Amino acid sequence: MTSNALKELQADTMEPTVKMWGGSAMVLVPALVLVGILIWLSAAQRADLSTFWVGGWAAIVVGLLLTRTPRAFADSVVRGLSDSTGAVIITAYIFAGVFGSLLAGGGLVNGLLWVGETTGLQGAMFTVLAFLLSCLFAAGTGSSIAPSLALIPVLYPTGIALGADPTMLAVAMIAGGAFGDNIAPISDSTITSAYTSKAMMADVVRSRLPLALVSAAVAMVVFAIFGGGSQGVSVERIGVDANPWGLAMLIPFLVVLVLAMRRFPIIIALIWGSISCIVIGGLTGLMKFSDIFSIPEHRGDSTGLVQDGIADISGAIILVLFILALAQILTDSGFMGRVLKVLESRAGKGVRSAELIIAGVTMLFTVPLGANAPAILLVGPTIGRPLGARFNLAPARIANLMDCAANTVFYMLPWHNAVIIWFATVLATANKYDLPMISIGAAFLNPYAWTLIFVLLFSILTGWNRRYAPVPDVERETVGVK
Repeated sequence: MTSNALKELQADTMEPTVKMWGGSAMVLVPALVLVGILIWLSAAQRADLSTFWVGGWAAIVVGLLLTRTPRAFADSVVRGLSDSTGAVIITAYIFAGVFGSLLAGGGLVNGLLWVGETTGLQGAMFTVLAFLLSCLFAAGTGSSIAPSLALIPVLYPTGIALGADPTMLAVAMIAGGAFGDNIAPISDSTITSAYTSKAMMADVVRSRLPLALVSAAVAMVVFAIFGGGSQGVSVERIGVDANPWGLAMLIPFLVVLVLAMRRFPIIIALIWGSISCIVIGGLTGLMKFSDIFSIPEHRGDSTGLVQDGIADISGAIILVLFILALAQILTDSGFMGRVLKVLESRAGKGVRSAELIIAGVTMLFTVPLGANAPAILLVGPTIGRPLGARFNLAPARIANLMDCAANTVFYMLPWHNAVIIWFATVLATANKYDLPMISIGAAFLNPYAWTLIFVLLFSILTGWNRRYAPVPDVERETVGVK
């Protein structure tokens, strides 16, 4: 969902500018066209980011055929494509893609392969390691797509060479991204949930930790059980040799983490991380300047690692642009506003039902929007904070209900940005090293996201981890809180 869309949806007057034949609900048809083509191609094992573009194009075409206001429809598409929020996201994708390409080109694959061979950290245990590294990187950078773009090019070929199951290895890295997005104080979803519920960031993170850590612990067990069993591939097949010097590339990894945790913008952190890769790669002899940039021998050949990193993510960016356009159309049709009004009119009659509504509506809104922070921004001021205040819930509890709910199905559905970026990076890495490919539907196996759903539901039904605002018991009884 775009910032333009949010402003329009939260306005007092929500007269739709895009009108559809058959009512506003028909605006869902273009979205279903996109999803249907994504699933169809994946089921046929012909999934490729460039083939997914057809789904985005077809969705816009179908929407134009169904609209009664073609000019407004076209304007909505352009607004979605040109929104500043989307520009920021795409810029982060580009610099993270370059950083991942430089990490791999600088020899981190070689270093991790050496660790696996010398310590016996192979198979399922390497999958667990990939999950933990992704958790750390996502929590440090506040970005759920950072582990996909930076770590998959390194960990996917290494893990498969060491006997990790390809599907679970890939899933481990999107699961780690979900954990980081859920818990990082600098992630957009954490900031948005705290802001819209008027909660202190320290209270939000501290009270969210039990929910996130329990979910992460269960995910680790799942990866430890199902993360191995692959026959692996030969080192010669992936074209790298075990080399302990490659571990020096962990320094750029730490540079990005430290800068991000010191509240530098993610783009600055990634640029300095990339510079560190180039410097360390040159000092260790694992990277030459010609690897980074050189005049190609033939037109159309790559100029080096920077171009490769951008090229690997360009297909996903085009698909994300289609999704931004569809999200804007959903808003301009008035459909999302009508759904919101219906849900507000059915507010909970008790604290459990109130919490179920806050969490459930947030989760529901991530499905068509394809983004989690905008769903929180939409639900927080309109449902989350007013309904939570009615039952005296602590602001941090309201924030946690929204944030945890927003980081569940968002990391499973194939048309969501994080899943698209994850799949695109796995696809590019598999093609580069001639490795086994997975289905985009593998995101449904995300054990962190599934566990977080059940942990959140358990918390709501039992009251575990629930916090109330500090008011006298007499007032609490007055509003019916139990």
